[in-house]
Amino acid sequence: MTSNPEPLKTSIVIPVYNGAHSIGRLVDELITRLSPVFRIEIVLVNDCSPDNSEEVCIGITKKHPDFVSFYSLAMNVGEHNAVMAGLNKATGDYAIIVDDDFQNPVSEVEKVISYMISHDYDVVYTWYKQKKHSWFRNLGSRFNDKVANMMLKKPRNLYLSSFKIINRFLIDEVIKYNLPYPYIDGLILRTTSNIGKIEVSHNIREEGKSNYTLSKLVSLWMNMFTNFSILPLRLSILAGFIFSIIGFLIGIDAIIEKIYNPQVPLGYTFLVVVISIYAGVQLIAIGMVGEYLGRLFMSQNKKPQYSIRKSFNLRTPDGQK
Repeated sequence: MTSNPEPLKTSIVIPVYNGAHSIGRLVDELITRLSPVFRIEIVLVNDCSPDNSEEVCIGITKKHPDFVSFYSLAMNVGEHNAVMAGLNKATGDYAIIVDDDFQNPVSEVEKVISYMISHDYDVVYTWYKQKKHSWFRNLGSRFNDKVANMMLKKPRNLYLSSFKIINRFLIDEVIKYNLPYPYIDGLILRTTSNIGKIEVSHNIREEGKSNYTLSKLVSLWMNMFTNFSILPLRLSILAGFIFSIIGFLIGIDAIIEKIYNPQVPLGYTFLVVVISIYAGVQLIAIGMVGEYLGRLFMSQNKKPQYSIRKSFNLRTPDGQK
């Protein structure tokens, strides 16, 4: 008589930043609702939050030692790096990435896990009919979507939501990337085309405000631009070629006009404008090359993705520095 195989395990990875008021309730609800149905673990990663998220997460780990492990980073590294830390610690057959602010309802987490287990996808992305983000965040998401179509060859009908689930194969492939500027969706799209999607509901943020600022969105876009595509360099070459042709045509026009009308004065204003445009294009191209070289230097200099200052889990229940 053979024993039944152990059920598949799902790791719920939650990056925590300014989540002290919500993370406790979220973990309680996840365990109450999901543990009777699925074999789960919850991996909390505190991204050096300025509030008391660390103390709250330590308390959660002690309250639920059978389900929760906690890792506190030494400095703020951003959502994608924090998720990479969680994925490196996840032991499940699947890993689902969930926000700490209840914008992803627990009922939808259950729905996504069930969908993934019943299908043979490497990754399942979620999408929303109506997003409850601010207009600024929605605008940034739309821009990010258009850029990803071009830079990453993303399928046009796919929304790159942060709320997604990936299987063990993809977890192992993603965490092979150990350079300092990860972009998780870029890593996923360059690894697999076996992609599913599912519609879910999206709630208004219950606590605080979005942590996505303009600078963080720009940093995210730059990770996409410079880490997973050389298209910006090719565009700078194209821009240089186009403006060289324009300059050549303007030069010919000026010569012809001077031949037919020697009294025409040289266009000082026009000259300043043209030089300014050329100089701007050159500076953009040089800046883009500098960005690539700078990231290459930081990678060669072994800048870490993240540094874990403290960990609390089943193996080190009292904490470890």
